[in-house]
Amino acid sequence: MKIGYARVSTEDQNPDLQLAALKQAGCKRVFTDKATGSHVKRPELAKCLKMLAKDDTLIVWKLDRLGRSLRDLIGLLDDLKARGVAFRSLTEAIDTATPTGRAMWQMVGILAELERSLIQERTKAGRAAAVARGVKMGRKPKLSPQQVAHARKLIGQGERHDTVAQSLNVSRRTLYRAL
Repeated sequence: MKIGYARVSTEDQNPDLQLAALKQAGCKRVFTDKATGSHVKRPELAKCLKMLAKDDTLIVWKLDRLGRSLRDLIGLLDDLKARGVAFRSLTEAIDTATPTGRAMWQMVGILAELERSLIQERTKAGRAAAVARGVKMGRKPKLSPQQVAHARKLIGQGERHDTVAQSLNVSRRTLYRAL
């Protein structure tokens, strides 16, 4: 059975173009969400994925309507493949029921892996350059050097760690790390 999924990002947008294309592609049932792609909760997508069975085909108008990111999309399509469900994107002409479509999807996966590797390399190079310029990585310390010195002085005078931490508006653990 052919099952369609459509998504528009806001309530103001109209899914009619997607719905018409999915009906023309032969979808017996179409699920529609009105939510941004970054929204984790897409109830109609969850229903759609639950309904899909072996030998069904999930059809979308465009790849970006289905996944929030390429990584999510690849994970979702790998799951569908494991369940024996085919996938078809009308706009990008990807159809995993055909050898050409499967090859195309594998190329998309390879490109996604390449992109992740390049991002990791650029991130490492950027961090190394920032450290070389003297940029300190990580979170800013909650306590300044003066506050740490003051805390040491108070503790040296017999003040309890809990009391000193409270007076500095930090947790006891943060105080211990700073000391």
